[in-house]
Amino acid sequence: MNLTPPGETLALRHTLQALAIDYWYEVDFNWGQNAHAYYTEDAVFTTSQKSRTGRAMIADFYRTRQARGARTSLHVVQNFRAQPSAPDRAQCNYLMSLFAADGAGVLASRPAIMIADVRETVVRQADGGWLYALRTLRPLFRDDTPTTG
Repeated sequence: MNLTPPGETLALRHTLQALAIDYWYEVDFNWGQNAHAYYTEDAVFTTSQKSRTGRAMIADFYRTRQARGARTSLHVVQNFRAQPSAPDRAQCNYLMSLFAADGAGVLASRPAIMIADVRETVVRQADGGWLYALRTLRPLFRDDTPTTG
């Protein structure tokens, strides 16, 4: 049950959904070169294949992903929910559909290669911005296309 006034919950959801969309846009259109900046120093990012702890490991993941060569991806955020869990902390969950394949676009259109349940803990910083302390992707549906997770 949500004990936060509806307007506050809606504003928080809008803010954190925009953050998630900006993050995945960074991954899709800038190779995730600045993705690590969306996380706290000690954040844990768990993909369908592995957990990475700390900004340095997250940055290394995206550098390794880029070094593999051309890849086209779209991470689509759907059914976003956000719930405050403390004054400066919130829990988010949403469905993320991943459309991706190796190679430069334009690629053949196919269904999503993965639909994942995403769970996040987001922490408000002293400057009022939000950073991810925890992000976990749990696949619900997958095809046989390799992910870079």
